[in-house]
Parts: sequence; C-alpha cells; structure tokens
Amino acid sequence: MKSPLLSLPGAVPGEGPDEGVAAHYGDLFREQRALADGTGFVDLSHRGVVTVTGADRLSWLHLLITQHVSELPPGQATEALILSAHGHIEHALYLVDDGETTWAHVEPDSQRDLIAYLESMKFFYRVDIADRTDDYAVVHLPAGSITEAPEDTVVRETPHGRDLFLPRARLTDFAEASGPAIGVLAYEALRVEAHRPRVGLETDHRTIPHELGWIGSAVHLQKGCYRGQETVARVQNLGKPPRRLVFLHLDGSEVTLPSHGAPIRLASEGEEGRQLGFITSSARHHELGPIALALVKRNVPVDAELIADSTAAAQETVVEP
Repeated sequence: MKSPLLSLPGAVPGEGPDEGVAAHYGDLFREQRALADGTGFVDLSHRGVVTVTGADRLSWLHLLITQHVSELPPGQATEALILSAHGHIEHALYLVDDGETTWAHVEPDSQRDLIAYLESMKFFYRVDIADRTDDYAVVHLPAGSITEAPEDTVVRETPHGRDLFLPRARLTDFAEASGPAIGVLAYEALRVEAHRPRVGLETDHRTIPHELGWIGSAVHLQKGCYRGQETVARVQNLGKPPRRLVFLHLDGSEVTLPSHGAPIRLASEGEEGRQLGFITSSARHHELGPIALALVKRNVPVDAELIADSTAAAQETVVEP
C-alpha cells in the first residue's frame, strides 16, 4: 500500500517493514523534535486495519487474545497479543471499540494471516471480520497535539498520542490541513526511546511476552483461557524468560547504526566472543544520539559493557533478569 503522501516535498521512501510510507521529509531531527513537542502527524497508512462487528465481538475476542476485553468500554484503547499454542508471539493488535465495531491496526501485510486465524475461530459466534486496509489509513498524532480528528474518524487515544483510523480517501486533505508531515524514522526513534516493542523487529519465531515487558500492558494475567496461556502462566509463576529486552546507548563515533539482527557480545571478549543476543531496532535520536533495543540472554550482567557488531554499547535494563 503506497501512500499518496510520498509525493510531498522532500519525502524519502521508507524501507523494510515501513516500505510504502515516508522515512522522512528531509530533516530527521527537526521532525523528531516536532513529534516530541506534540506537533505534526505521522503517516502510518501502510499498517493493516481489521474490524470485528457483531453482538459477540468482545466476548469472542476475549477468548482469543491475551487482553481482557469482554467489557471494554467504547473509546478505551488497549493492546493485545495473539500467541501460538506454545506461547510465542504471532500478532500484536492495537485496539479500540466504538460501541458497534472493534477496530485494530496491525503490522503491515500481517492482516491477511490474522484474519485467516480469526475466521477459523468464528464457530457459532455472531461476528463479522473485515480487512479495512483499503478503506482506512492509520495516522498518528503525538501526545499534546491540538489537531482535531475529522468527522467519520475512529480515534484510539493512548499516553503516547492518538491513532486515527482515517478514511483513506481523505488522507491527502488531512495532510494539507494538519501538517507538518513527519516520517516514520522519527516515530521509530521515539518508540525505541520509550522501550516499546514491535512485532517483527523485537520478536522472532520463539519470543514470549515476558521477554519484552508486554506483561500488564498487552497480557492480562487474571482472565480466562486463550491459546498460549499455559506458557504465560508457567513462566510467570514458575520460571524466568530465557531472554530479556535491553535499551542500548551506542557509541556515537560510528558512522553507521548496527542493523536488525546484528550480534551482541561482551565488550571484554571483543568481536570474536560468543553471541549473547541481537539488535532488534536502532535509531538516531535528536537528544540521546544513536540508540537501540536488543534481546539478550537473561543471565547477561545488567552492568556489562556490550558490543553490537563492532559498536560499543552501554545497556539500560528494560526487563529485569
């Protein structure tokens, strides 16, 4: 899904999972500062949009996802995961219900697999599932923004800002009235700063919620059964996750950032040491300089100096070991 806002002056296309929207519009740090100050908007129109309607929608979703949503009030935002039978993360859903429809945005191009799973679990429940990606675009307004949401827009409000489910046909008009446009690289830099994980970057085929600090925010521990709950309960009550998310301050003298998947080792062992984890996301921050998130083995000392590929890195604890 290629955004029409790529035609705006200075727009540089995003890459990888953010292909289809602008990475930036010519000034990355200015865009970050604007976003941090509560101005502008971020085009996230490449993200998938899924809706669930019907009288049983919330009670049915409650059985499938990690979050308690059976009595979710209209307008209250939440987030939830769908896990495999072994408790590994498959999807993250960013949800809001408007009183008649439950709306969710998900990672780009993941909505088809999500819908296929949801359709397989309908059984006798009164629910209808739809892919609305062609009709609605996701736009993010930062916390503190005074921009008003247009009519016919569903709003998902969180402490980090508002996500708008905006009719896609009105995206260009919204951009003209609500600028400045801010690229997804600025949005990602603030996401990394806030330690917020993202499926496909912070996750691999065996990631469980405890490793990323998603217990509480996306996983409710006092609700009924759902797929993967046995693993969640066992790790919560009896064990410890094998890995943990850390925040890294990277050596600013390096020209390039370590890429997704770059190995993490102890600085004392150098580039030939054993691998203890990998970079999940990296960014250049307008105040902090180069930063990253990484998954490392649980037993890596919290005060250990690390090296990411060839870049020195000092860690901050996100998930306690």
